[in-house]
Amino acid sequence: QVQLVESGGGFLQAGGSLRLSCAASGQILTINVMGWYRQAPGKQRELAASITRGGNTIYGDSVKGRFIISKDNAKNTVYLQMNNLKPEDTGVYYCNADVVTYTRGSRDTYWGQGTQVTVSS
Repeated sequence: QVQLVESGGGFLQAGGSLRLSCAASGQILTINVMGWYRQAPGKQRELAASITRGGNTIYGDSVKGRFIISKDNAKNTVYLQMNNLKPEDTGVYYCNADVVTYTRGSRDTYWGQGTQVTVSS
């Protein structure tokens, strides 16, 4: 019912910047929250950043001051600008959305397929 398509991952050296995008489509009535989670090899998935429809943001402690999350409500798209990347930022980045759909009328959580970010030292 809802599809999240991520783009923008890649391989780069420490200190570089990268921007991830995630576009939501489908039977969307309202998107309450969109965010980015990441999962490093052998570790649990953790929140990188999230943003509400009203623009309130939350950042994981390890990315504060380096990552910026933003959104375009008209396009149902969320962005993650990642600056001063470090090797420990390496992982799969997953887009996440809290959505109310026309068909279900309830809030459900959807995930993207993930995009790989690799930062070399």
